[in-house]
Amino acid sequence: MSEKYNSSSAEHGELQRSLSNRHLQLIAIGGAIGTGLFMGSGKTISLAGPSILVIYMIIGFMVFLVMRALGELLLSNLQYKSFIDFATDLIGPWAGYFVGWTYWLCWITIGIADLSAIIYYLQFFNNGLPFSPEEGVMISVAAIVFIMGLNLVTVKLFGEMEFWFALVKIIAIVVLIAVGLWMVFTGFTSDAGTVASFSHIWSHGGIFPTGAMGFLAGFQIAIFAFVGVELVGTTAAETKDPEKNLPKAVNSIPIRIIIFYVLALLIVMSVTPWNQIDPNISPFVNLFSQAGIAAAAIIMNLVVLSSVMSSMNSGVFSTSRMLFGLSREEQAPLAFGRLNRRAVPANALYFSAVCLLLGAALQYFVPDTVRAFTLATTLSTILFICVWIIIIWSYIVYYKTRPELHAKSTFKLPGGLVTCWIVIVFFLSMIVVLALEDDTRQALMVSPIWFILLVIGYFGFYKQKHK
Repeated sequence: MSEKYNSSSAEHGELQRSLSNRHLQLIAIGGAIGTGLFMGSGKTISLAGPSILVIYMIIGFMVFLVMRALGELLLSNLQYKSFIDFATDLIGPWAGYFVGWTYWLCWITIGIADLSAIIYYLQFFNNGLPFSPEEGVMISVAAIVFIMGLNLVTVKLFGEMEFWFALVKIIAIVVLIAVGLWMVFTGFTSDAGTVASFSHIWSHGGIFPTGAMGFLAGFQIAIFAFVGVELVGTTAAETKDPEKNLPKAVNSIPIRIIIFYVLALLIVMSVTPWNQIDPNISPFVNLFSQAGIAAAAIIMNLVVLSSVMSSMNSGVFSTSRMLFGLSREEQAPLAFGRLNRRAVPANALYFSAVCLLLGAALQYFVPDTVRAFTLATTLSTILFICVWIIIIWSYIVYYKTRPELHAKSTFKLPGGLVTCWIVIVFFLSMIVVLALEDDTRQALMVSPIWFILLVIGYFGFYKQKHK
């Protein structure tokens, strides 16, 4: 959008298709490589052992099916800018209201989790010493202001920054895989006397060493690693040639999951047996440190920090687009639907930033950054599951009521309705799994408060306004 974009047209303007295929592909990869992989994988391995590889493949496959449904829906009507639009159109205004505001909160809670992760990883540069609550809040404010600055300029700058953030993550994982393979094939021996070998995957209690309960517990953190993969759908309204670029980005998700999750963690557990991995230290940092690579810990901590900043960057972008869409549907204040002269929903960005700043207060109430991270990530996981189920529900309605659109679609969800019900049952079972552990159960018990607030908001404000 040119700088001549005046304020009056900006108020009623539309989002611009400024993101290229290059941006979309890397945003999709960045969404698939979440903070959960870098920060949460150590704890997940300690809970599930090598079965974590099976867990990632199962979750990855289910998320891929959600993305195929999302892709078919968005391409069935290019007037759909995000899942707010098709949920409103296919299910009803309440569904658009529910999914829009819930997705907004999803990314706010992820942003709060990311603030905890930033503080946690910056401790490395503070001689490993924890920051005071005041210092934690200052770091949080600085991170929010930086990300806000990136998002306020232009959509293209967001895409460009996310491109480089994602590229850093990809290079780090590819290098980790290469270094790990070198360690295995050269018979590398650690300081503890452990020789790197693929046999570690099955020789320390088998593939399922912690039994069924350990296997189920592994899903709790692993599922968080995938949140954000649907960001491709959020960017659809600002993507050039969506009919060509969206299917490409969605179809490549399985390959990314195999490379970035399964292969990377296979290498990690081949170098260090799963029962020797410290759940409180990123296994990625640990592997490079063992390899004796100079400044490995510094480099990996910087990579992980860039990954967290990437997640926050995506989150702030996403929250602003959700509020923009809700405003256009008259389900949020009209101010959120106004664009600035650079075609960015600035008011929506400011509101999300204020909410993130309030979230920074979590550092006072829960100074244990790992516990704060677990609480925030579990809540966001519950909310994301609700969003994914609404996407599948929308698809079921579309499949039944718009058969002519489904028939001519060139990007169909494999399996149709049968696939939809399998995905719904799987994600509902994941909510049950979250009740198994104390730390995730706390967030599960808090989550109904949000749904009560949504019901009050919908019937108390939206319905009253439209009577």
